[in-house]
Amino acid sequence: MQKRRAIAKEIIVSYGLIVIGAFIMAAGFVLFINPYKIVPGGVYGIGIVVHYITKGLIPFWPEGIPIGLVGLSLDIPLILLGMHLLGTKFGTKTILGSFLMSSFMMVLTYFIGEHDPLGLQEDILLSCIFGGLTVGLGLGLIFRSRATSGGSDIIAMILSKYSKLPVGQLLILVDSTIVLIGLATFKDWRIPLYSWIVIYITGEVIDLVVEGVNFEKSVFIISDHPEAIRQKIIYDLRRGGTFIEGEGMYNGKPRRIIHTVMSRREVSLLLDHVRRIDPDAFITVTDASEILGEGFKSLNE
Repeated sequence: MQKRRAIAKEIIVSYGLIVIGAFIMAAGFVLFINPYKIVPGGVYGIGIVVHYITKGLIPFWPEGIPIGLVGLSLDIPLILLGMHLLGTKFGTKTILGSFLMSSFMMVLTYFIGEHDPLGLQEDILLSCIFGGLTVGLGLGLIFRSRATSGGSDIIAMILSKYSKLPVGQLLILVDSTIVLIGLATFKDWRIPLYSWIVIYITGEVIDLVVEGVNFEKSVFIISDHPEAIRQKIIYDLRRGGTFIEGEGMYNGKPRRIIHTVMSRREVSLLLDHVRRIDPDAFITVTDASEILGEGFKSLNE
């Protein structure tokens, strides 16, 4: 019974993140991206281009084909193609996220409008910053639900499968190509520059949302006094650690390398202690983007 409740809770949270993430992402596009012809890659970047070039061409949509509709019409075939070529890893979550994103975008556009709703026409940089923040936050929540954003992600994965090039590089290439399509369509050099700002901020915010704000540090220490440092870590700072048996590259002497993970404040206290007992110690301190295990985040979360 308890296991069923845990599974039900996980499903509710997962799909809840998709709904909230899709709404925030759609709001970011409608308020900060779409009205200013910014083309931040992806299927919705193509949707922005199609929307503006079809303005006045279709009586049913005098303002142009809705951006959300274009995005959905491109996203669904790409998701199905991805499921066929790459497996069913995308599944219902990605399809749901794409449908909700498109629906929210069309509804918000209907009620808010698309002609400079926040009066930022004279300050496009501000719209880029907040557009990147909101779109990144929405996408980050969708990624945390273990869904993908579809669109250009799937194109990059398919190209990677057959070209053996890294997905990250191909994703940048695909999105940059879409940005350049925006340049060719609107013939304004400012558009790709603003678009790349949005792409960069979006990526940074996604990483922040998915990985969280971590203040933990990973510390490696090579010292002639490993036992004294061990005492400080275990009994004073109340942290754990691991001795790694190593060998000096220059003199071939055996060395005991200490590895531990702790907060910034604890690192400062530890470094001060090491500085007093062994000024010649060699220390490496790096950011730990995610720590799983006892004393930190559970592996089951």
